[in-house]
Amino acid sequence: MRLFRFLKIFYVAFRFGLDEFVLSHSRLRFLRPIIRVLTFWRNLDKPRGERLRLALEALGPIFVKFGQMLSTRRDILPQDIADELAKLQDQVPPFSYELVLSTLEKEYEQKIEQVFFKFYPTPIASASVAQVHLAELHDGTEVAVKILRPNLAPIIMHDIALMDTGAWLAESVWSDGKRLKLRQVVSEFARHLDDELDLMREAANCSQLRRNFLNSPLLFVPEVYWDYCRSSVMVMERVKGIPISHVDTLREHGIDIPQLARSGVEIFFTQVFRDGYFHADMHPGNIFVGENGRYIAVDFGIMGTLSDEDKNYLAQNFLAFFRRDYGRVAQAHVEAGWAPKETRVDDFEAAIRAVCEPIFDKPLKEISFGRVLLQLFQASRQFNVEIQPQLVLLQKTLLNIEGLGRDLDPDLDLWKTAKPFLERWMAEQIGWRGFASRVEKEAPNWAVILPEFPRLVHQALAENRNHELEKRMADLVAEEKRQNRLLALIAILLTAMLMWQVLQ
Repeated sequence: MRLFRFLKIFYVAFRFGLDEFVLSHSRLRFLRPIIRVLTFWRNLDKPRGERLRLALEALGPIFVKFGQMLSTRRDILPQDIADELAKLQDQVPPFSYELVLSTLEKEYEQKIEQVFFKFYPTPIASASVAQVHLAELHDGTEVAVKILRPNLAPIIMHDIALMDTGAWLAESVWSDGKRLKLRQVVSEFARHLDDELDLMREAANCSQLRRNFLNSPLLFVPEVYWDYCRSSVMVMERVKGIPISHVDTLREHGIDIPQLARSGVEIFFTQVFRDGYFHADMHPGNIFVGENGRYIAVDFGIMGTLSDEDKNYLAQNFLAFFRRDYGRVAQAHVEAGWAPKETRVDDFEAAIRAVCEPIFDKPLKEISFGRVLLQLFQASRQFNVEIQPQLVLLQKTLLNIEGLGRDLDPDLDLWKTAKPFLERWMAEQIGWRGFASRVEKEAPNWAVILPEFPRLVHQALAENRNHELEKRMADLVAEEKRQNRLLALIAILLTAMLMWQVLQ
């Protein structure tokens, strides 16, 4: 199976001329004329980025997903390739209704009529991992039923193994390979695919995000109906809204488009900095808008998480960027250990300033975050900054936000929209409110520890006293042994002197 899949990958890559990426290596360039002669029949008129995109689409949904994720790694890819991969669309033909029925009846162990009052055979959405059907429960509740594609796990397992082999080869022959942690990128991708293959986990993601934004005027997340969820089936509240990409329709319904764009930015920063838990697949196909102008999110297979350290680092960097404090940005990289300790902060600061200074005071339509990221990555390569795999999803989401904001309101000033939110968040973390919040968070632990504090102090003092007594006794024993050795030596000398006198 793996050999057959490998041969197919090799054939597709060869057909679309992807061998040029390998033959660009200095050690292999001598093969290019030979390959060109042997493959004169290939039509390679299209740009290399387009040919790579077509090859990934031909290889199937998992490679499409990997290409989507790879498009966010502009530290790895030239801009023309990254821009082309960003066009990959995760749209595949639906699987048959017969397979849908067999999957549902296998999971529920009963006929579909016993589970749903109505079930509509035609799917409303079909993607690489699952497809969605509408249904109605016996109590009249309208639901959306997401069903995992059958027999997907073995294909994914083989494809991931082949991707890992490719990443290993790239790290072996490419000077930047190890710094960019390509195998970790594949591992991160595999981990999120594992999450998507378990719809119970996706249901839990949906439930968590709904709890974070419960009663929020900005974002609505559908309710999960846990009694109907299985590892291959997820049932949630049916949502009705306008796709966010249909801007003209939104205007016809009286939606304030500039406000909608600003709300999208606030939702993003709220997820990242308040919760450290964010929807990491925010492309237009996964976002709708209700008649009240509130965002509606669907598809929770890919979620990102950030530690408190990550959030603090990001907030400091964002605020430093907004304040044009490039020295602080450079220093933060060194303090976080992402740049070597011997890095000259003033040189790094100058490189960052050269990238960022031209983009300020411009509307979003005149800023390309993709280009800014590319230039920052090039600057980071110069200073041997390590790329952090845990932030790949955040980069991907930020680029999604850029595209979304550009579609809604090209004049949106992302900096002015985000800066007050970040300043408020930093004040809550560092100021008096931050101190009070941490006290409140730690209060339950203190409630347990404080009553035991006197005993713990006494125990610590006793242990310290015992340690001191043990040390003192050990010192006395050592002193006694030293004195005994000295006395023995004196006795030996006296005995020798006495015998000397007798012999005289």
